[in-house]
Amino acid sequence: MPVRTPSAARADLVADTALALLAERGMRGLTHRAVDEAAGLPQGSTSNVARTRQALLELAVRRLAEREARVLALEEMPDPRGGLDALADGLALATHRSLTRHRALTLARYELALEATRRPELRSYFNATGRRFRDQLGALLTAAGSPAPGRHVLSLVAWADGLLFSCVAGSFSNEVPSLEEVRAGLRELLAGMSGP
Repeated sequence: MPVRTPSAARADLVADTALALLAERGMRGLTHRAVDEAAGLPQGSTSNVARTRQALLELAVRRLAEREARVLALEEMPDPRGGLDALADGLALATHRSLTRHRALTLARYELALEATRRPELRSYFNATGRRFRDQLGALLTAAGSPAPGRHVLSLVAWADGLLFSCVAGSFSNEVPSLEEVRAGLRELLAGMSGP
């Protein structure tokens, strides 16, 4: 593991604090001063790391992608050639972690996604970080024998995002499904993708 320089460690602290503030207070609660206070940093420290609001949002998106990659752990997924059940098991674990232990991170992602609809420069940045995940998922589905991996990635991401939004911020926020329920839903979806 590479050694983090003090400036990189400071950037991570600022980004992690920004993500926590987004989950707790929403986009309006994210300011340079609020990050300094919540992180216990001297006033002006966040501005030294990310001078503008756009730079702070980009830093948060980059850190979000790093942290979500660890939550999803696609590189640790079972070999998709082992069948759709193995793939469903791995994806269910990742999705359930996002619903439970990493719920605040999921909330922060939705705050950033909505802000990106109003900031084209953030939208392109947000989309580029998400593309890496979609590409990895496409490779898994291709290896599992998907006849249309591009379409199936969209269906799978839409299903997972719908479940996450409904259970984190939507009308099912008090009814988080169990790991087995998430696994069952993924198995049904993946079985439909494999055809008759």
